[in-house]
Amino acid sequence: MSDAMGNPSDLVIDFVNTYDVEERTDSIPSPAALTAWLAGRDLIGPGDTADERDLATAADLREALREALRHNHDRPGETGDGHEAELSRPFAALPLRVALTASGPVLEPVATGVPGGLAGIVAAVMGTRSDGMWPRLKVCTESTCQWAFVDSSKNRSRSWCSMKVCGNRTKTRAYRARRQMEPGSRHL
Repeated sequence: MSDAMGNPSDLVIDFVNTYDVEERTDSIPSPAALTAWLAGRDLIGPGDTADERDLATAADLREALREALRHNHDRPGETGDGHEAELSRPFAALPLRVALTASGPVLEPVATGVPGGLAGIVAAVMGTRSDGMWPRLKVCTESTCQWAFVDSSKNRSRSWCSMKVCGNRTKTRAYRARRQMEPGSRHL
């Protein structure tokens, strides 16, 4: 297994986005798909295969991460999200250990195989926390979207994955709601 942690935030975002809330499609709907996804990111070895339990663990981790990223809108600019409970259960199932390397201490999975690959995602989450990127990882506030993204705005206040799509949808709905509330309005 190679070091898949080139950019930990990219790995976290990529993993959360394996489920498309709007389309209700899952890029990892089966153990075979999970195996392929993890192998494609060098998180598991060539002989490793996922089973149904691994698939359930992956889905649990993914949705706990999505929930935690929702909370990164709560207090932009702060490093702690205050919502660590969402991640405690899936993280406990995927333990890490500190390894001392020539470049310094790193977190690495305790387990091997698919559980180790999923723990590699947990290590990436911890990497985003240690490099200060965690508060910038968010999911779109458009309820039908929930796509994960990195908030690269200067004041960390970005709400939507795309202003052109989700931002426009939200603003259009708000405009229509205001118009309906106007006295004498006949707009539906």
